[in-house]
Amino acid sequence: MKAVLCRQFGPPDSLTVDEVARPQATPGTVVIDVKACGVNFPDTLIIEGKYQFRPDFPFSPGGEVAGIVREVGEGVSHVKPGDNVFALTGWGGFAESVLADAFKTFLMPDKMEYTTAASLMYTYGTSYHALKQRAQLRSGRSGDSETLLVLGAAGGVGLAAVTLGKLMGARVIAAASTDEKLALCRQYGADELINYTSQPLRDRLLELVGKKGVDVVYDPVGGELAEPALRSMAWGGRYLVVGFAAGSIPSLPFNLPLLKGCSVVGVFWGAFAERQPKDNQQNVQELLQFWQRGQLIPHIHATYPLEQAANALNDMLGRRVMGKALIVV
Repeated sequence: MKAVLCRQFGPPDSLTVDEVARPQATPGTVVIDVKACGVNFPDTLIIEGKYQFRPDFPFSPGGEVAGIVREVGEGVSHVKPGDNVFALTGWGGFAESVLADAFKTFLMPDKMEYTTAASLMYTYGTSYHALKQRAQLRSGRSGDSETLLVLGAAGGVGLAAVTLGKLMGARVIAAASTDEKLALCRQYGADELINYTSQPLRDRLLELVGKKGVDVVYDPVGGELAEPALRSMAWGGRYLVVGFAAGSIPSLPFNLPLLKGCSVVGVFWGAFAERQPKDNQQNVQELLQFWQRGQLIPHIHATYPLEQAANALNDMLGRRVMGKALIVV
């Protein structure tokens, strides 16, 4: 079978497409013939050796897939060959087939497309866990909704946070780097918009929320936006540390959480899914219910064949992706 391979840590252009042996099912695992695989920011980190996990060489990037079950291992009963499924793999998804743990493999609902199924887990799974378990975002009653600021709001997890924040009853402020990206955020439910390349983030937030501040900050960006966002928090607010797409980990003045009585909260959805699988499965079921009701529709930026995987990752690194990019097989 064909697979995109990382043979040594490096940039996307160092990846190759080669023929490799198809994986075989072992107890508690499932072999999936991949139809679509999400492209996510962690994929750009894992091939450069900058992620929390370092697979043995050679490996394929790609942590969320949708496809057809080819084979199941001993002890697997909830899926069978021929079933349409989506799964978390961590890596290995940029290939024609992948081995997945059975407990991280889920049946696709009827009429769901593979591209949709491969767009749910990382972005919506991360954002829902962040807003539900970590921020405990509270829906307001007629006029007293909590305020949610989403940085990098047009990216994969950012746009998911905009959608879910609105569904959960928040007043959503989307912050992004271009008017084009903000227009997409508006389509997905943002109440207020901030172009932080044309106006300082803190100044615009003062116009929108005054001295009260923002109840929840969702930050997958880091970098220079982190401090003005933290300075703009409300008393008792929650600052969600989701990632560092800007490339730098900010050093924050920790007198600010003290003065504002706010919390800086880490969001590591992958560890949550491992440590609290029942809670994660409940989240997945609730996300599927949102989809079935037509409330959750992933925005597909572009699809790429295996041979163009490097282009997909470079587009991710260049912040050209709005919503979700996918490898299709």
